[in-house]
Amino acid sequence: MKPSRKESQNTEWKESWHDDYLKWICGFANAEGGRIFVGMDDSGQVVGLTKAEKLLEDLPNKIRDKLGLMPKVDLHEENGKAHLEITVAPSSVPISLRGVYYWRSGSVKQELKGAALNDFLLKKMGLTWDRVIEPKATLEDIDPAAIERFKRDAAKAGRLPDLSDLSDTEILKKLRLTTREGITRAALVLFGKDPGEFYPNLFVKIGRFGASETELRFQEVSEGNLLAMLPDIVEQLERKFLTKPVRFEGIQRIEELEYPVEALREMLLNALVHRNYLGSMTQMKVYDDRLTLWNAGNLPEELSIEQLFQPHESIPRNPLIAEVCYKAGYIDSWGRGVEKISEACKAAGLAEPVFQERSGGVLVELLRASEKSSEKSSEKSSEKSSEKTSEKTSEKTSEKTSEKTSEKTSEKTSEKTSEKTSEKIIRLVSENKGITISEMSEKSGVTTRSIERNLKALQNEGRLKRIGADKGGHWEVIDS
Repeated sequence: MKPSRKESQNTEWKESWHDDYLKWICGFANAEGGRIFVGMDDSGQVVGLTKAEKLLEDLPNKIRDKLGLMPKVDLHEENGKAHLEITVAPSSVPISLRGVYYWRSGSVKQELKGAALNDFLLKKMGLTWDRVIEPKATLEDIDPAAIERFKRDAAKAGRLPDLSDLSDTEILKKLRLTTREGITRAALVLFGKDPGEFYPNLFVKIGRFGASETELRFQEVSEGNLLAMLPDIVEQLERKFLTKPVRFEGIQRIEELEYPVEALREMLLNALVHRNYLGSMTQMKVYDDRLTLWNAGNLPEELSIEQLFQPHESIPRNPLIAEVCYKAGYIDSWGRGVEKISEACKAAGLAEPVFQERSGGVLVELLRASEKSSEKSSEKSSEKSSEKTSEKTSEKTSEKTSEKTSEKTSEKTSEKTSEKTSEKIIRLVSENKGITISEMSEKSGVTTRSIERNLKALQNEGRLKRIGADKGGHWEVIDS
């Protein structure tokens, strides 16, 4: 048999045999299988083997004793020169060499460590991280407000039958988030009251920088379950981290974030759904000219950065979490996340987003529109406006509104949002002094994180007072 002359994912050439090559056999067995040709140089030319027949007899026993494998070993001859072909089948169970696990990726042998090893072992056992039962968790750790939010969103998405008559326990069971053995990690990530108690790095850290990382201006943290963090992060970005440039279409005032909300939302969902929850926290950095989002966990072995921008299969790291988010209408199940981010940036006149693997995770970078691009966009809007409105009206309206906008746009937007939420809280407390933060969140449609911030502000302003402990106490509105 004449071997292939191209070294690849499944092919390796070696001029002679060394026991260190058992690592390559281990890597092939843990991945997709492969072949090692012994007696061939790096260009695929047969150089021959001395004592080839002895190796043919010894290698099968050595591989069996060291790895527990029984690969096929064949002796071939070409132009009077002997070489061996070792055919390794993919193994259904994890294979180690002296306690170390190896993996074949491309044409490289890798030693599996840390999170990569954990993911590999779970996959070989037919499990993923999010399907594992959390032994310390009980139903008391599940937040009813998060389940209510899921029910509302799932009803709008129309991807599930009516859930209104089901209890929280029945919904968790229907979503396969609970089993006879207990509660899955996915249930805590999605609906936990305090998932950080179980997984300390689950939170998202947001920082506002200047031109570089040395200019940190301020930072915030979003924590809680996934269903609470997603709207909370978007709210914080709109309120505190991003600006809203103003433009006009006729006399209509248009305010849009400097980065498209659709892209930001899709980036956050990709990070929260596909991240490695045993790694570091998710980190978002907002600079003067760009925004980056990094989350722990490299791409699946089957995907590369280049393939992300092409039609590809959906290969979720946490399929149970991804399935619940799909049923709630948050994501597609067809691997279109990167495509949707690109489309949103293109529609907003931004450059193509940049994706790269870095520090054991994936980094996404959005570039802010340049001033020239903004000027062109403004000119186009102005031209359209002049067609519909007289030049006099347009000039006067634009001058007056621009003056007011340039002075207080961000302040008014922030104050308006804050006042609206705080007034809701005052009304809810007036109706029920014993109301909990979760109940406030559910009734107002505002995240628990936002409720907590506004409660603190109301107490500092002397408009609200807490009487008694967190459990068993109540709120009291202070008349001014």
